Amino acid sequence: MADLISDGNTKVAWASSVANVQSPTAAELTAALDWTTRITPDGLKTDPTTADVDTSSLASTFETKVPGRKSYSAEITCKRGSTPADDQPYATLTYGTTGYLIVRRGLPFQTAFGTGQQVEVYPVACGEPQNIAPTANEILKFQVPLKVISDPATRAIVA
Repeated sequence: MADLISDGNTKVAWASSVANVQSPTAAELTAALDWTTRITPDGLKTDPTTADVDTSSLASTFETKVPGRKSYSAEITCKRGSTPADDQPYATLTYGTTGYLIVRRGLPFQTAFGTGQQVEVYPVACGEPQNIAPTANEILKFQVPLKVISDPATRAIVA
């Protein structure tokens, strides 16, 4: 089978600083907070949107477009924890906090960050965290909207 599954093959970390988003160092990423096991299975969202630029003219009989500005809608949903270590995302991701959401796909999450790996680096500021309403037979969760504050590097290579 040639398909790559996502189960267990996504790693998500939070870094307070990254010198170069296009080429973060393995040391910077190793020092980042690995929150992979605190994020719910459906709790990672980094959706791009590309605006249309209309290139039609008065003489056009067909609407033509080219890609315009891009933006991202990002958020994470995390499990609350009963210890300070397990509740670190909740304690860290407060309104206005800035940092870097690091996402690596296609390798087992236990694999350490290493030189040559492809990662996504999103410079973000946290919106207001939302506690998700409790329901029977579920853990406590919270969701944080992440505002992408400068160009992300969605195909960065670890230096």
